[in-house]
Amino acid sequence: MVGDLCDGRAGWPTELGRARLWYEPHLDRLSDDAPARRADLVQLEQIAAGYRSRLYSEADERQDKPRISSFRRRVGEDHMCILCAQGRPQNHFATRRHFLKGAAATGVAAAGLNLFAPRPAAADAGGLPPHTGSPGRRYVVRGGAVMTMDPSMPNKGEFPQADVLVEGKKILAVGPNLAAGNAAEIDATGRIVMPGFVDTHHHQFETVLRSFLADGILIGDPGSGPSGATTYFEFILLTFAPQYRPQDVYINELFAGLSQLDDGVTTVHDVSQIHYTPQHSDAAIQALFDTGRRAAFGYFEGAGIPNVFPVTPSYKYPTDASRIKSQFFSSTDQLVTMIMGGEVYLQDPKTGTFVYPQSWKIGRQLGLQIAAHILSPFGIRPILDTLAANPPGSPLAIGPDNLFIHMTGMSDAGWKAVHDNGAQVSIAFPIEMNMRHGTPPILRMQSMSTAQNPFEPSLSVDVECTLTAEFFTQMRSAMNLQRMLVNQMTLDSPNTVPGQNLPNPLDWGLPQSANTVSGPFPYWPPLPNGVPQPLTTRDVLRFATINGAKALRLDGKTGSLTPGKEADILILDATRINVVPLNQVPGAVVSLMDRTNVETVIVAGKVRKWKGQLLDVDLDQLRQQLEASRDYIFSKAGIPQNPFSSQ
Repeated sequence: MVGDLCDGRAGWPTELGRARLWYEPHLDRLSDDAPARRADLVQLEQIAAGYRSRLYSEADERQDKPRISSFRRRVGEDHMCILCAQGRPQNHFATRRHFLKGAAATGVAAAGLNLFAPRPAAADAGGLPPHTGSPGRRYVVRGGAVMTMDPSMPNKGEFPQADVLVEGKKILAVGPNLAAGNAAEIDATGRIVMPGFVDTHHHQFETVLRSFLADGILIGDPGSGPSGATTYFEFILLTFAPQYRPQDVYINELFAGLSQLDDGVTTVHDVSQIHYTPQHSDAAIQALFDTGRRAAFGYFEGAGIPNVFPVTPSYKYPTDASRIKSQFFSSTDQLVTMIMGGEVYLQDPKTGTFVYPQSWKIGRQLGLQIAAHILSPFGIRPILDTLAANPPGSPLAIGPDNLFIHMTGMSDAGWKAVHDNGAQVSIAFPIEMNMRHGTPPILRMQSMSTAQNPFEPSLSVDVECTLTAEFFTQMRSAMNLQRMLVNQMTLDSPNTVPGQNLPNPLDWGLPQSANTVSGPFPYWPPLPNGVPQPLTTRDVLRFATINGAKALRLDGKTGSLTPGKEADILILDATRINVVPLNQVPGAVVSLMDRTNVETVIVAGKVRKWKGQLLDVDLDQLRQQLEASRDYIFSKAGIPQNPFSSQ
């Protein structure tokens, strides 16, 4: 059937008739003017009779042919994105002319792939404003408790009951009782309205490995029992990662992104060390676009190269960055941007040559931000000290274009250079505590922060092979770890005799000969000078939103509900059993909520989750593809699938 359609033997009008049958059930979702587009398809069938074949017509339109990504060519879908190929049509046709051409071509391919069966609706769309995010379309989120995360706005950006007016992809106004004309309304009564979360470091390619390393630490250590036997470096990076095919990269990236959209994470920095070939890179990028959320594509190495595995002819990191930027990131007006990965520990064992001078140079020539993992277990501390000694403006100087991940175990000199030169820091609190990266350096950052020059982290989930990517967990972990340290430092503060009154090493609690303080509570000293105040719920909300946007250089577009920014909005249900009654908005979000409270998610004005359900997603089909990828990768890696493994 595919051959008949493609070589014209079925007749071009027949091809277009099949295209119309394929598109018609989806036009209300894909088009702002569905009746007109239906008429276009009928007209196109009539026009087809005037040409000997589709190819003759296309010759007339050659100068208007849409650009096709190399990844789509490789999977044999010259006119289809992967979601369309899977029976989930997407609107790739911004103009009527492109619609007519693309509808014909896409319909032909869909016919050959037997994708005519209707897809069941993924959610009850009752009350959903039509065509959200489209130019000129207005709606208002009405009557919620609005937390903008912009303290420069009236009332410091916090409103017990207010509205958010959106037009197209941007926020027009925020405030009580907004006049919205005939704009559609989303009732947010009993809800909290706030910006989407921003994850500044996530290895999305590891989705099929979820929970595999729940007990593992970073690097092998036989003395740590099961935790030191099955570890991240040896198993995830060196055993599993090299087995991935481009199609594995795609489904892992797509599923991870949709999962976080469901949780309210509207922006991510994807740090996938899976770039063994350009095809792997293109698959990751295509998945980020197809997910439909804001993302920074981190172009990092293929795990293990060159430190463990040799460079092969198909390995193009870091030089392929120029092609990638030109092909996918020539526009700044799109949801997906690019960051250059520049790991400082990558080194050819034969020559002793480090890779980062080349990757940093390429990144800066392309005007890209440069990101790197900085943590002591991989011997990075002396390398960062070397970088810190480089004068500002030199090719390998630390600068405001750097995003450093973890920053555990670094020296005073390294920290001073990061702070003084305006580099950004991403902390993955749960993972760092769990996998022996080192204590998350929140107190170090607070000790260097001033009101005039704040020095604060963004939050990141790191790896789902060990812990959840849910962002409420990230906020709670950050707050609880910092407060545990500060509170214990306060309780220990009267015990200051060196070598005598150290904290009890069994639990870091009070020593046996603990000193007391005056007053009714002898073991309740005040916060000492030099110890940071405990973090608050507002602090970690800032880390999770606007700080993340700043870390990815996206704070002009997202991170707060500021008029003029793009509408990345969460509507959180505060009437659910785990939250009601609502007494304090920041506290409810950080201390009580979880994924089940994320009712509606909006990205650039477009509703992606509505009344608790992701829209335009066939999760059953994607789940099957993810499990098939898992089965393949485990088999190729030679790792048995044992759901009760002791690791």
